[in-house]
Amino acid sequence: MSEFMQFFNQVAPEHVSMSVKLLLLLTVLSIAPGILIMMTCFTRIIIVLSFVRTSLGTQQMPPNQVLIGLALFLTFFIMAPTFKEINDQALQPLFSEKINLEQAYERASVPIKEFMSKQTRQKDLALFLSYSGVEKPKSVKDIPLTALVPAFAISEIKTAFQMGFMIFIPFLVIDMVVASVLMSMGMMMLPPVMISLPFKILLFVLVDGWYLVVKSLLESFQ
Repeated sequence: MSEFMQFFNQVAPEHVSMSVKLLLLLTVLSIAPGILIMMTCFTRIIIVLSFVRTSLGTQQMPPNQVLIGLALFLTFFIMAPTFKEINDQALQPLFSEKINLEQAYERASVPIKEFMSKQTRQKDLALFLSYSGVEKPKSVKDIPLTALVPAFAISEIKTAFQMGFMIFIPFLVIDMVVASVLMSMGMMMLPPVMISLPFKILLFVLVDGWYLVVKSLLESFQ
């Protein structure tokens, strides 16, 4: 990376802007899925939404396309301040040729590091720092992305599973009640899921479940 930065900084100024834009476009397009999944709030959101559908027992309703689309727009909404800061501090100065590519990379990494560090558990980060033999960073800027990204990912997965567990509880109670009633009536051959599904959907609608789930997700990133 450092050799590439030095080579790119030697390019003639009149060609920097167009070259940088083309390079950034190709780079972003190639690694965008990985950045979206591993360095934003997308992972937590899509896991929680999947838990909601599983706990309801509605099979493929809402469809995967709907859940992914909702998760994408929620991700853009939550990450908007971070993206704006990256654009103002790194991209715009780079395109106007006020800074070079290496400086732009350093400036762009700061906002994303600050976001990820707020959502990362110290225990998870310490695991990867100790394994790589890196000294304890003095500030967020000193944390290497190679350690911060996987630590952030497992922290997000754990948080999403905790939220998913809380979502499962009320629907599990309904399933247990329905199963007990059917057994007491001697209706052994009738699947409890078939009877409990309408009650779970009714409960979810009455409490405005999607509003509560999305509200909880938004508040979890504050």
